[in-house]
Amino acid sequence: MVEDARRRALELDFWSEPVTLRSLSAGPSGHRFLADDGMEHYIVHIGDDLPEHMVYRYNEIAVSQAAHEAGLSPALLHYEPGALVFEYDPDARATDADDLAQPANMDRLIGLLGQCHLDLPGRLEVPGPMFWVFHLNRRYARLIMQHGAALTSAPASSLARLMALNDELEAAIGAIEPVFCHNNLAIDTVLDNGEQFFLTQWQYGGWNDGLYDLASLATNLDLEAGAAEDMLHRYRQLTGEDADQTSRRRFAAWKSAALIWSGLWGGVGAMFPNPGSVSGSVPGSVLGADHFDYTLYSQQRLDRLEATIAEFRSI
Repeated sequence: MVEDARRRALELDFWSEPVTLRSLSAGPSGHRFLADDGMEHYIVHIGDDLPEHMVYRYNEIAVSQAAHEAGLSPALLHYEPGALVFEYDPDARATDADDLAQPANMDRLIGLLGQCHLDLPGRLEVPGPMFWVFHLNRRYARLIMQHGAALTSAPASSLARLMALNDELEAAIGAIEPVFCHNNLAIDTVLDNGEQFFLTQWQYGGWNDGLYDLASLATNLDLEAGAAEDMLHRYRQLTGEDADQTSRRRFAAWKSAALIWSGLWGGVGAMFPNPGSVSGSVPGSVLGADHFDYTLYSQQRLDRLEATIAEFRSI
């Protein structure tokens, strides 16, 4: 609950002076506050491990530290069980599709992703996990089946069909050259202070194909096809390559896999809800007065899947 998270934030060993807290968001992955100790402001994230989602805070801590060292993220100033305290940039704001419609912004963000994928691994103090979305999708499906649950009533969203698509997409991707990825780029995990983009909330950070970061960004921001294609082209240019048919098909496959993951994530979240949670990082239509509508979120993601699968098969 929000009040329990607020109490935990106020009791952190980090504080030497009384603090005031303003709630920023409270969602499935935890609660975030803006803290003021009378001298500085900080971002406080209260959230425990989420084994059902393979989220372990020790990994988030290690990756957050490496990301700051690489110039990708705000500094992690303090951590203790279930709590992280980050530096606060008052000029930073969330990124949306309209921001990325501006070529200069797109170039800055793609440059940052290239820096992430190539520079961050050498700064990690731990090996870091592999984020293989196809395996994670199978694990989610097993959890849902073991609990006798269902995603939606729509036949197109049946677990059997989704797992068949998952296998098809994995075969199309084939072998990859792993780089270190964020794996959950979204409106509130990509911040911009007008001069630099920052990546935040590294709970899913791990080794993956670099195109998956582009795919998660494209699907989470609901980028139009032209903007997503432009993003792929600019990313490929970082290594002097073109966005050829093979890379376009792989990109479409990753977008489809990311949407399956999001849909299944919602299905599992409905079985392990965070009571009283409200998040600002997802479409407003899935937010009730005091809860996150996992079922609606899952349905929205799987509804969009049909278009990306059609795109993938047309290339």
